[in-house]
Amino acid sequence: MTPTIVVCGHGPGISDAVARRFGKEGFAVALVARNAERLKASAQELSSKGINAKAFPCDLASPESVRSLIREVRASLGPIAVLHWNAYSNRARDLLAASTEELRAAFDVAVVGFITGVQESLSDLKQQKGAVLVTGGALAYFNPRMEAGAGQWGVMGLALEKAAQLKTVGLLHHRLAREGVYVGEVVVGGTVRGTAFDSGHGNLEASDIAESVWALYKRRSEVSINFP
Repeated sequence: MTPTIVVCGHGPGISDAVARRFGKEGFAVALVARNAERLKASAQELSSKGINAKAFPCDLASPESVRSLIREVRASLGPIAVLHWNAYSNRARDLLAASTEELRAAFDVAVVGFITGVQESLSDLKQQKGAVLVTGGALAYFNPRMEAGAGQWGVMGLALEKAAQLKTVGLLHHRLAREGVYVGEVVVGGTVRGTAFDSGHGNLEASDIAESVWALYKRRSEVSINFP
């Protein structure tokens, strides 16, 4: 049976490179994000490369939508072997000016949506001895330079998201080990070329990060690794 990877928070950077890397290994690929038109174009482009890819528009901050998404992917592509969580909100740019809705959005995506996706996929992941793979960020670490940078760059909410996500990954790694499901995270410590955060000074290639995600998946040992 062809394994399926669900790429949540698909965009032109890391997630697309991960989709291509796993597709190259024979995985069917479910692309998930809010923009239906962009997703459809990406799925068609991957399909032109011989990858079985389909678009699944979804609001990953909504638990109900995430549950429906997982059911739709299962019905269309088969049991889920890998859940890749790359989604983020980045709405609460300044914590002192952010609205309640913006503050909640950070955790709705990074924690609530993420855990809901794992819960809904769990029967498949256990059956497949599958994996949950997460894109992290160095903003999660407690470091005075990181805190100053988050304020300067207007990504304070994103720093909170990544910190909460890092803890969630650790908890799920230990909880799901007894079920035969691997959970791990690649923490990215730089700017990926060609993404929304790249103002012309990107220093990382998405394809290189995807190789690290693939290697993490194959080793199935570390909770978290740093890239580079």
